[in-house]
Amino acid sequence: MTAGQDSLHHSSALHADNAPSAGEVQAERRELRRRRRISLLLVVPLLAFIFFAFVAPIATMLYRSVYNPTVVELIPKTVEALSDWTTTELPDPEAFSAMAGELKQLATNRQAGVLAAAVNRAHPGASSLINSTARKMRNAQGEQLASGSVQLLRDADPRWGQPQIWHAIKTVGRAYTDTHYLTALDLDRSPQGEIHVRESARIYLQLYSKTLGIALAITVLCILLGYPLAYYLAHAPRRVAGMLMVLVLLPFWTSLLVRTTAWIALLQTNGVVNSVFQAVGLTSAPLEILYTRDATIISMTHILLPFMILPLYSVMRGIDPTYVRAALSLGSRPWSAFLRVFMPLTLPGLSAGSLLVFIISVGYYITPALVGGTDGQMISNIIAFHMQRSNNWGLAAALGTLLLVLILILYWIYDRLIGARNIKLG
Repeated sequence: MTAGQDSLHHSSALHADNAPSAGEVQAERRELRRRRRISLLLVVPLLAFIFFAFVAPIATMLYRSVYNPTVVELIPKTVEALSDWTTTELPDPEAFSAMAGELKQLATNRQAGVLAAAVNRAHPGASSLINSTARKMRNAQGEQLASGSVQLLRDADPRWGQPQIWHAIKTVGRAYTDTHYLTALDLDRSPQGEIHVRESARIYLQLYSKTLGIALAITVLCILLGYPLAYYLAHAPRRVAGMLMVLVLLPFWTSLLVRTTAWIALLQTNGVVNSVFQAVGLTSAPLEILYTRDATIISMTHILLPFMILPLYSVMRGIDPTYVRAALSLGSRPWSAFLRVFMPLTLPGLSAGSLLVFIISVGYYITPALVGGTDGQMISNIIAFHMQRSNNWGLAAALGTLLLVLILILYWIYDRLIGARNIKLG
């Protein structure tokens, strides 16, 4: 055996001795599976929280925006009789008979008000029509309901002779419908199925545009106020920066309701702001600031300003000051070095703060409701109105879904123009 063959044989023997056995391989696999199970168990609470607090509510909102079973559950026979009716004339007597019988049953069960509220959203004035007719149908006999239901309903109220009320009942009688989305977009559908712009009550698109305008104004003001303060905090001595940071974080330690109420005291007609303006001679009469759009912008800028300062401060603290000094040593002027060297390095923090402030302000509810008045209301206040007062959950879900889609579109545009990967919170 040559020396080379002996060396090869020796290395092969050493490799065979160092190779793990089958038992060791299985033990390593079991240990790997055990670690994976432990990792999964640690993540399960977070996944459950995300599902119940985020995924499930959004899925429910999307479902409720197109699912509206109230009317079809109350008057199924009438909805069935109107399913094939598409003309501008009155429906068949079967629809009248079904409607009269089901109104009698609803009056007995005291559920006519639910039907009246549902139909009234599609046809204003239907609430009084259905409630009054249901009271009159309560004493109607079975023969009258079977043979003379057409005349019986028209005698109860002449409006049953108008096709518009029947088209409204057919529209709200669909279990799955896009009516809420059409309403949220200020659109309407004709009896022939054509979609057209609503001639009256065109309010929701204006609310969306006003909400975006208010959110954009708040974001710009937060940038103008937060950027210089974050720059000073990043370059100030440690003790001074710590004291100022306490003032920045102070709003987080105060209740949102208390902060909003304080702005009411500041901005009211005889409040602090007007008193100071009149004392220094800036105005001769009190300014009407409270319950306006300006009041919403001012108060929300104060509330959301820390969300702009903190990302900017954390990014500015990580910028090496030698970059600016190198630019100055190469002949650049201070403003040129700031704009061409320092500011581009702060864009990740600036984009993160802007995105935070904009998205939070779009969905804000409490502050506009308290200080905004009619002029300062945002789309979130209308969603809350339909959820709490009008009980039109389908329209509220459609408005919320469109708001979510709008935010996602804006985020996609932001990602295409700037890049979401450039966002940094620290």
